[in-house]
This record gives sequence, C-alpha cells and structure tokens, in this order.
Amino acid sequence: MDILELWPEINWIDDTDLRQKVAKVWQAALERSVLSADDLNTIPFTLLCGPDLKVTFMDHKRAVVHIAKDAGNKCNDFFHGELPVNMDVLIAGAILADVGKLLEYVLDVQGKAVQGTYGKYLRHPFSGVSLAEEFGVPAEVCHIVATHAGEGDMVQRTTEAYLVHHADFMTFLPFKSRLQV
Repeated sequence: MDILELWPEINWIDDTDLRQKVAKVWQAALERSVLSADDLNTIPFTLLCGPDLKVTFMDHKRAVVHIAKDAGNKCNDFFHGELPVNMDVLIAGAILADVGKLLEYVLDVQGKAVQGTYGKYLRHPFSGVSLAEEFGVPAEVCHIVATHAGEGDMVQRTTEAYLVHHADFMTFLPFKSRLQV
C-alpha cells in the first residue's frame, strides 16, 4: 500500500521536503513493523480499552490530524497573529505522533497484535522521535512527537504540540473512562 493511500493528509503539508520526510518515516516504520498498512485499518487504536473496540488505529490517528488541523486554523483565524500556528509543523507532528507505536507491537500465537518487550521499555514518543530524526524531520516536529503523550507533561510545549496533545487525548480519554449511565 502506498503511504498516501494510508495517509492522504500528508498532502496537506505544503513544504515538499517535510512532506517527503514524513512519508519516509511512515514507510520505514511499516517496513520495520510486524503490522501492515492493512492491519492499521483493522486493529483497535488502543490496547487499553479491550479487544471489542471498533475504532481502528487509523480511525483514531486520522481523527487526531483532522481535529488538530481544524484547531490550528481556528487559532490562526481568531487570534490576530498573537498565537500563530505553523500548519505544516502541526500537521506533520500530528501524522507522526504515533508512528513509534508500529515498533511496539508483536504478534501473539493467535496472530493478534499485542505490546512487545520493546514497547514496554520504550514508549512510542521515544521511538517515534528516533525514527523521525533518522529521516531529518525538523526539531519542531520531533518536539510534537516527543510531547504529545504524558511524557510531554514535564516540558513546555509549543502551541502546535498543545493542539496535537489535546486532539489526541480528547479522542482517547472518553473511550478509556466514559461515564456508563
């Protein structure tokens, strides 16, 4: 599968060099993963909500990118340039935020994707930054990958990193802890 079939949102990145780097990072992650692009469209987006979750990895990831992009556009529209959002950095960071998860998975004896030893020791923000740096992704995008999850609570985030962080958690936490009425 072509990376642009998996991630048509890569075309939202105006900077050609950055767009190509983001695609290369995803290609490398898929080549190193036990998961295929097709698997990403079928496995649950998180291992924390049980095996019956219908929201796939790509459903969640693409929702995060769309929500972050919409939020970035609204910041640029309403805040009179006082909180400028670099949309290429934002979109690239949102697309790459969970790329490291592809290295966390192994297949169990039934062929089901589960967290492997690597994922237990190195969570995806770390492996994602490592992959991104390997392909020359700029620091401001790597910062988003590094800080989008709980690890980022220990550092000051850029505006773009805040937007990705909140888009990610607002589309995760309700699944994890929704009120059952």
